[in-house]
Amino acid sequence: MGPAYRAQVLETHAAILLFLGDRAYKLKKAVDLGFLDFRDRTDRNAVCHREVELNRRLAADVYLGVADVHGPGGELWDHLVVMRRMPPERRLSTLIRAGAPVEDDLRRLARLLARFHATADRSPVIAAEGTRAALRGRWDATFAQLRPFHDGVLDAGAAIEVEHLTHEFLAGREPLFGERVEHGRIVDGHGDLIADDVFCLDDGPRPLDCLEFDDRLRYLDALDDAAFLAMDIEHLGANDLARLFLDWYAEFSGDPAPAALRDHYIAYRAFVRAKVACLRHEQGDLSATADVATYTDLTLRHLRAGTVRLVLVGGGPGTGKTTLAGALADRLGAVVLSSDRIRKELAGLAPEMSASAAYRHGIYTTEWTDRTYRELLHRAERLLGRGETVILDASWTAERHREAARALGAATHSRVREIRCTADRATVNERLARRAGGMSDADAAIASAMAAAVAPWPQATDVATDQPVDDILDRALADVTLGRPLQVLRP
Repeated sequence: MGPAYRAQVLETHAAILLFLGDRAYKLKKAVDLGFLDFRDRTDRNAVCHREVELNRRLAADVYLGVADVHGPGGELWDHLVVMRRMPPERRLSTLIRAGAPVEDDLRRLARLLARFHATADRSPVIAAEGTRAALRGRWDATFAQLRPFHDGVLDAGAAIEVEHLTHEFLAGREPLFGERVEHGRIVDGHGDLIADDVFCLDDGPRPLDCLEFDDRLRYLDALDDAAFLAMDIEHLGANDLARLFLDWYAEFSGDPAPAALRDHYIAYRAFVRAKVACLRHEQGDLSATADVATYTDLTLRHLRAGTVRLVLVGGGPGTGKTTLAGALADRLGAVVLSSDRIRKELAGLAPEMSASAAYRHGIYTTEWTDRTYRELLHRAERLLGRGETVILDASWTAERHREAARALGAATHSRVREIRCTADRATVNERLARRAGGMSDADAAIASAMAAAVAPWPQATDVATDQPVDDILDRALADVTLGRPLQVLRP
């Protein structure tokens, strides 16, 4: 036999694994670890059968059954999960660390997981674990367990920021989580999908070792199930592979989840790993210190990326605000709402249809403008609640409209950023003269009148759009994604 089939014994906190020939055997330890209790043989027997039943959903040919262990006199001693032995060199984590090409394997795995989730069990009991309240409860339990580690192995400032960003995201996203439950996205999944337990065989991937000892830990959003593996792949240093895997999963599952929800679930899984590393450190494993820092950094990176933002991009006609808003949206994966488009929709006009009128006449009266901004913010509210970052392309000349937008940001726990596009008069006039068609009806005279009536806007970051486009975009992105330093006070 080759090296892969040498006899081997491995031990975990809850089981002993014996590898003999082409078979693997798992013996449950007679232990009580708090979250599981295997002291009674009949319980070990039941959980062995449950493990085989559950894992056959994704790897039917690997989990062969349960064998009874008898003593010399024929008495029943214990029970073993019997599995087909997997080739260790085909372990996904091994392949990734070696830099082997695994894109095809991950694509096949994404398809397998999407198919599995499509037919997985669903019920009101299962769905209850996917609510916003349930997710917050799991986060808060982790926060409480980790507070004794603050300013020890766990950086207190980072931990407090994790808690703040988590609560901000969850507080404003009730519509998102409500829709996930309503649309059947909460399933009886795998619950522990990590790269160490996925084997990439010629005839397809084999994900092993799902959570069998506590059903509630498997009741989760299907995207959360996939994000667990994406987190683990990213922790191995393969960020692009993690992103590709989730992209393929979204394609095969038809899941329209916003990017912010992906980030949130990856962050959740990473912080649970940070907690495990803290506990390992407490038990004397000093090497866990690096894992605490790495997983905490991964958590923060995704929570920051998943922050829901409301971005006001304003300025007079011809200042380049629509161009900048579109470019920002492309880079951020955000939704753009345009006041020009909405104004014409409300008037029953096609976006490109002219509605030219004198300043503050026609569909540009104060009443029409107020109605337009109310609708603009109403649509933004729905999108923010669903976890989408929204860019509002409008002039924002009136302070009352800006205040309404800030109030919306506060109500939806979305971070507000305000950008004012500027350009010199000659540039504005040249742009307006070149404009042919489009949603805006403003000309140079209207632009001049609007500039004279604009209310002071000290909260905005000014961006001069007569500079090179890349420089403009970089500055605007820096303000949107970084902006003023986030101040998180310790409780």
